[in-house]
Amino acid sequence: MSQTRYFSTRGGSETLSFDEAVLRGLAPNGGLYIPTEIPALPANWESEWEGLTFSELSHRILSLFVPEDSIPSADLKDIIDRSYATFRVPEVTPLRQTAEGEYVLELWHGPTWAFKDVALQFVGNVFAYLLGKRNDAGANEQLTVLGATSGDTGSAAIYGLRSKPAITIFILYPDGRISPIQQAQMATVEDANVYTVAVQGADFDKCQAIVKSCFSDASFNASHRLGAVNSINWARILAQIVYYFQAYFLLPKDKRDKVQFVVPTGNFGDILAGWYAKRLGLPCRQLVVATNENDILARFFSTGRYEREDSSAEVKATYSPAMDIALSSNFERLLWYLAHETQSAEQQAQGAEERRAAAQATLNGWMDELKRTGRVDMGAAVKEAAAREFWAERVSDEDTLAEIRKYAGAGTPYVVDPHTAVGLATQARSKPRAPDSTWVTLSTAHPAKFSEAVDLALTQAFPDFDFRRDVLPPALAALEQLPQRVYKVSGEDGVRALIEQVKRGEKPTPA
Repeated sequence: MSQTRYFSTRGGSETLSFDEAVLRGLAPNGGLYIPTEIPALPANWESEWEGLTFSELSHRILSLFVPEDSIPSADLKDIIDRSYATFRVPEVTPLRQTAEGEYVLELWHGPTWAFKDVALQFVGNVFAYLLGKRNDAGANEQLTVLGATSGDTGSAAIYGLRSKPAITIFILYPDGRISPIQQAQMATVEDANVYTVAVQGADFDKCQAIVKSCFSDASFNASHRLGAVNSINWARILAQIVYYFQAYFLLPKDKRDKVQFVVPTGNFGDILAGWYAKRLGLPCRQLVVATNENDILARFFSTGRYEREDSSAEVKATYSPAMDIALSSNFERLLWYLAHETQSAEQQAQGAEERRAAAQATLNGWMDELKRTGRVDMGAAVKEAAAREFWAERVSDEDTLAEIRKYAGAGTPYVVDPHTAVGLATQARSKPRAPDSTWVTLSTAHPAKFSEAVDLALTQAFPDFDFRRDVLPPALAALEQLPQRVYKVSGEDGVRALIEQVKRGEKPTPA
C-alpha cells in the first residue's frame, strides 16, 4: 500500500495526503506539490504488465501513488475505467510508425481532441469522487476550480468537470490568442457550472499569474475553496506518466531498450511526466525538449540560466500557441530535484528531512531571484545534472510549417498539428546525436484544432488540399454553428469580481 505524501517545493515541513494535495492544487506559499518519494516498480513489472489495456496499466501505475485510504483500489479502477471510456480508440493513446525506428504517440483521441484529455478526464472524476466522499461524511464542500489555458487545457478541463456536483469551473484564456475551434469547444458548453473567461489584453503568462495570485491569497482561496486544474495539479502529472509506459509496451520488443521521447512542451508538464516515468524505472535514454520561438527551456538546457530573452518583451505569438509561454510552471518541480541532487557532500550526509528542507530553501531562493530580476543562473552543477537526462531544441515558425508540409507530402501522407510538427522537427535534428535510437514523438493535438498553421502550410503546397474536407472532423465542424457563451473581464480584479458574483448566486451577463 502506498504511503506517499506530498510537500511544497518552496518550503515548509507540512506533508499532505493525496486527497489534500489534489484538492488544493497549489501550495499556499506558491510552491507545487511533489511526492515525498518516488516508488519503485514491482520486480516483474515488464512481464506482468505486458498486454495490459491502457486502463489496466493506469490502475497498476496510479496504485503506486494513491493510497487505499484515499481511494480504495476498486474505486480507483472504476474512476479510471470511466475516464477512458470517453476515448475514440481502444488503445487510448495509439502508436503510429512514420519511418524505420520513428514513431508518433497520438495523445488526442479523447473528447476534445487534445492530449490534455488523458489527464483531465481522470482529474474531473477524481475531484468528484473526493468531494463526494467528504460530503457523504457530513461536510458541505463546494470546489471552485480556477485555471488558465493557452487553448487545450481549458476545453479538456471543462469537458472533465461539466455538471460535476459541488464544482464550479472558471477557465481564463487570453482574449484573441487561441484558435477559433479552441474557443468554440469551451464557449459552446452550456452546463451551468462552467464559465469561459476571456481576459482582455493578456497573454497566457498573465492569465496564469492571475490564477497563482488568487491561490496565494489565503483569504480569497479559503472563502472560495479554490482547486487547480492546470498541470500544477499533481494528479495531472500522475495520469500522464501512464502513456510513456503505454508507448513502451506498444513498441516492438527489439526497439524498447533504446527509446528516446521527444516532447513538444510549453509548461513542462507533459515531459515532466516522462521524467517521472524514467525515475520509476521505465527504460529510456533521454528526454528531448521541443520548444518553439518562446525558447526559455531550450536556453536553460544549453546555458544553465533560466531567463526570459528580454524581460520587458511580450511572449511571442507563434503558430504553436499552446507553447507560447515564457515561464514554465512545472519546471519548478524539476528544479527542486536538481537542487536536491546537486547538494554539497555535507548536505548529502544529512537526514532526508534536512536535505528536503535545504533543497526547498535553494529552490525558493531561485524563484525569488527570478521574480525580482527576471533571470537566475543555477550554476554548472545543475546544468550538468539536467544535461544527463534532457536536451532541447528550438524550432522556428518557418520550420514548423515546413515540417507540416514534409509529413503531408510523404509517401503515406500524415497531417500533423503545429505542436507535433515542432516535435518532429526536433526529432530530425536530434537523430545525429543518437543515430541508433528508437524515436517516439508525442503528438499533442489533432491538426483540426490549429487551422491557421495547417492551412497556411498546405494550401499553396498542395493545390488539391481542402482543410474542411481533408482535416476537419464533422464533430468539430458542428461547433461552429452553436451559440457561444464567453465572459470578458479585465485583469485580476475582473476575474475576482466575476467569481464573487457567481458565488453570491447572481447570474453574470456574458459578452
